[in-house]
Amino acid sequence: MRAATHTAALREDGGNDRPNNIISYPEQIKPMSDPTRSLTFPPDFVWGVSTSAFQIEGAAKLDGKGPSIWDRFCEQPGVIADASNGDIACDHYHRWADDLDLIRDLGVDAYRFSICWPRVQPMGHGAWNEKGLDFYERLIDGMLARGLQAHATLNHWDLPQGLQDQGGWHARSTVDHFVEYALMIQRRFGDRLSSIVTHNEPWVAAMLGHHQGIFAPGIKDEAHAIQVSHHLLLSHGRAVQALRAEGTQAKLGIVLNLAPMHPATHSEADRAKARLEDGKLLRWYTDPLCHGHYPADVLAALGDKAPVVHAGDMDDIRQPIDFLGVNYYSRSVQSADGHWDPKAAGKEVSEMGWEVYPAGLTELLQRLHRDYPMLPSLWITENGGAFPDPWVGGQVQDEARVRYLQDHIAAVRIAIDSGVPVGAYMVWSLMDNFEWASGYEKRFGIVHVDYATQQRTLKDSALWYRAFLQRQHQGA
Repeated sequence: MRAATHTAALREDGGNDRPNNIISYPEQIKPMSDPTRSLTFPPDFVWGVSTSAFQIEGAAKLDGKGPSIWDRFCEQPGVIADASNGDIACDHYHRWADDLDLIRDLGVDAYRFSICWPRVQPMGHGAWNEKGLDFYERLIDGMLARGLQAHATLNHWDLPQGLQDQGGWHARSTVDHFVEYALMIQRRFGDRLSSIVTHNEPWVAAMLGHHQGIFAPGIKDEAHAIQVSHHLLLSHGRAVQALRAEGTQAKLGIVLNLAPMHPATHSEADRAKARLEDGKLLRWYTDPLCHGHYPADVLAALGDKAPVVHAGDMDDIRQPIDFLGVNYYSRSVQSADGHWDPKAAGKEVSEMGWEVYPAGLTELLQRLHRDYPMLPSLWITENGGAFPDPWVGGQVQDEARVRYLQDHIAAVRIAIDSGVPVGAYMVWSLMDNFEWASGYEKRFGIVHVDYATQQRTLKDSALWYRAFLQRQHQGA
């Protein structure tokens, strides 16, 4: 899609009238082999779909919303693949009611969404924005009216630019602002939320945003990024403490992007590289959360880039949580000599270039349960893929995505059968959306979005997921 056409196609006037949503419901998916056909899951297992605010809401400058770091980042030339932005995205801010109808009609139990911090507190400190809070009031009440559990994420990367101007996540003061924000959300909505996630993928926010600089805010400084990661973890722990002291009834957790690290060969160099990268991606976050310390091998590798840690910080981070959210897309293969290319190795890959590797999800869940048995429940909070979406006879026949979901759901069942306490599975994503630095070029949705008209069309993957959930609710 053309960014200019997208921007021009829809109004952003803040009117109260909700535009008509055009939703296409194709008849049925064509038959195909399904490894989940005979599988059943526990009756209390939660099935859902996931989105995030910046990727779908639009309304970037409406009703008192302040700018986020992603709004500012998108203004920089060359950082977004198609030069687009989140100004309109999926126009969910206006179309939320019809989108909730769509979610309900899929037959899921839960909707995982995120709250845009600068929409409810434009600067990230100081005054609150009642119109922004009212939007989430309507959204959450709308979920409950449709029988959907509301699962809120407080930080899905869209930090208020007002806080970035004061140092962002590198500044220790942002930790205190985040706790105040968490408490406001609890006081306003906590009685209706099934769960509250503090942060989505702190590794991405820290490393892609502050080390590689390919995500907002676009900083390229490893030591800076490591300090950011510490403050994200610290703000998580302090927010959990504050929410519990406030008497929250919502389940509390954090979401990490995780992947098994495999050496490309049996060489000692490749094995050492895989071990260190496992420390940077997984143990750097799970060890503090569960054990109250950073992994020694990663600290040694960082040297003088290690974070400044104040007395009491690690105790604050190590707070009991009700679940760990796991976002899984693929494994990672590490080579000491350079980059391992799954496509060149003959592996199936998604449009992101990520290997399709369902067995890695089973392996990851089993490893987490073995190494961190204090975690009471593991939730798959994101799983999905970007694939070509061919239109055939008015339907989006995304067979590769259907297979991806089937094989990964089957991998979750294997983990459960081995004794891993997995409590939820949520597809990423409900609908095509702004895919960060990829703009609108990559589509993860099980619902297709025509950005020029905002028409939603259920892909074959959505039709399959709906049929699968019907079988689960009927006891397969």
